Amino acid sequence: METERLIMRRWRDTDRAPFAAMNADPEVMEHFPATLTREQSDTMVDRIEQGFDRHGYGLWALEVRESGLFIGFAGLVLQTFDAPFLPAMEIGWRLARPAWGHGYATEAARRAASYAFAEAGLDAVISMTAVRNVRSRAVMERLGMTRDPAEDFDHPKVPENSPLRRHVLYRLRRGTRSW
Repeated sequence: METERLIMRRWRDTDRAPFAAMNADPEVMEHFPATLTREQSDTMVDRIEQGFDRHGYGLWALEVRESGLFIGFAGLVLQTFDAPFLPAMEIGWRLARPAWGHGYATEAARRAASYAFAEAGLDAVISMTAVRNVRSRAVMERLGMTRDPAEDFDHPKVPENSPLRRHVLYRLRRGTRSW
């Protein structure tokens, strides 16, 4: 898939090293419980690729069309952990620091939402993040996603004493947005 500035594609072995470097960056992983080791990062790529095999779509690797540079991922992932609103398909993204502030996350997430409704036939998608992750929340709002504070939750995969445990939940339904 493509957007104006990005190529959204399946993962390549050459993506693994820059992805691992991104996942080891404390600023990139600021809103996650921990950075990832190379092995954990590679395992994540393997899981992402298994999702593509299972669903036909997933978290696409992002490449800047002009330079060919790998900058992270964006796309769709099925969330099934223990929460009242799950299972549900989530729009997610993670970008390397040099790619921040250029609108790439919004651009790629917008294309993923379009794919979710027009091609995957989904009726709704969600997105979630730690309460204090204002950058990701801004992307969700630019996508036209809405939040009901009554649906905010404590993420069961985040330690109880972590300031990242409390999460906000945003939704986007088919037909509520046209790009």
